[in-house]
Amino acid sequence: MVRLLMDDLVKWKNKKNRKPLLIRGIRQCGKTYLLKEFGKKHYTDVAYFNFEGNTPLQERFAYDLDVGRILTELGVLHGKPIQPSETLLIFDEIQFCNQALSSLKYFCENLPEYHIVSAGSLLGVALSKPLSFPVGKVDMLTLRPMNFYEFLLANHEEMLCKYLQKLSRLEPVSLLFAEKLENYLRTYYMTGGMPEVVTQWIQTKDVSIVDEILKRILDNYELDFAKHAPIHDFPKLSYIWHSIPDQLAKENSKFIFSHVKKGLRAKDLEDALQWLISAGLVYKVAKIEKPFLPLSAYADQAYFKLYMADIGLLRKISNLSAEALLKKSDIFVEFKGALTENYVLCELSHHLEDAYYWKSQNIAEVDFVAQFGMNIIPIEVKSERNNYTKSLTEYRKRFDPPMAIITSMNNVSGDKVKNIPLYLLWKIMDYVG
Repeated sequence: MVRLLMDDLVKWKNKKNRKPLLIRGIRQCGKTYLLKEFGKKHYTDVAYFNFEGNTPLQERFAYDLDVGRILTELGVLHGKPIQPSETLLIFDEIQFCNQALSSLKYFCENLPEYHIVSAGSLLGVALSKPLSFPVGKVDMLTLRPMNFYEFLLANHEEMLCKYLQKLSRLEPVSLLFAEKLENYLRTYYMTGGMPEVVTQWIQTKDVSIVDEILKRILDNYELDFAKHAPIHDFPKLSYIWHSIPDQLAKENSKFIFSHVKKGLRAKDLEDALQWLISAGLVYKVAKIEKPFLPLSAYADQAYFKLYMADIGLLRKISNLSAEALLKKSDIFVEFKGALTENYVLCELSHHLEDAYYWKSQNIAEVDFVAQFGMNIIPIEVKSERNNYTKSLTEYRKRFDPPMAIITSMNNVSGDKVKNIPLYLLWKIMDYVG
């Protein structure tokens, strides 16, 4: 599988001021696979060490943080010496050993010629003991579930992707390919971007296997709640987690704490919600009323929507059948809008740190507002071909943005109000640049 973060890994390898690298991401999004592939392609040797449940390995770091001694002992475990520049040293599941996480500081300061990459879950790294995190001594990257472009590549559509990459910002997609891309997108809504799910779909085309893997991933996340969260927060985490589809399906999809479970209020649930956000499992999109720089200063953090980190997981936790995605049905229209919004946010997350949404009392609401450089651009989401945008029109009257985006199943069109097909959102930087 081709992962776009591979290019960033190569850039890291070639940096003169390279530091040990920490890759974070939600569990099972492909961190281990990516690092092993990087090692195979770009190094003579790969020394792989996994800290989860590996007491003998953890003991190598327990005595002291003499990185010279640690390297020697790791070489013994590996069966041959670890060479600077030639060996890629991989520390996987590093969150299970706080001393190993701390050691990255001393590798950076004392042995910078060694190439060290580590991987850890967002949650595990966030929960590491305060003194263990090597602040300022590591480079960091975040790996997310596969976006739609990576999904196309996994389906062996390299030539189609090259064609799409070469399109100018005003050029529509050939009708010959548009229908094909729409069909791929509906399939992506079903599978999502978790690598194991995508692999099994490509190999088997069996929806039952896809659903089985998605359910297992969801079950594993809930086991993580029990394993890592404070015991009094575990039920709250589960309540919030399972309430997300219901809250997104409402016409007003603002997250309402009292709808999570009767009798619980915001103050009861805020810590559990922050836990899910820190774990990377949910995205919080706060409301703004004024789209001014910086957007974060104008956000109402008490008024927000919650989305999931992967659209396939959202479909599965919602008990939405794959068949519903392929057939037009009036009873699916409302939730299809929420599903599409979640897809759009996941695509945007590969390019942006944060996105917001705009709401003006009960008059108008724009799905997303995002900052691209010095420009603040509103983004309206349509699940099919309806481009009627009363709210976006109201926003443009008030704020006159340099550009506005409608993303739908319609082809590329417009300039100041730009329609970008949902299946081309991975190219959004080409359109706003």
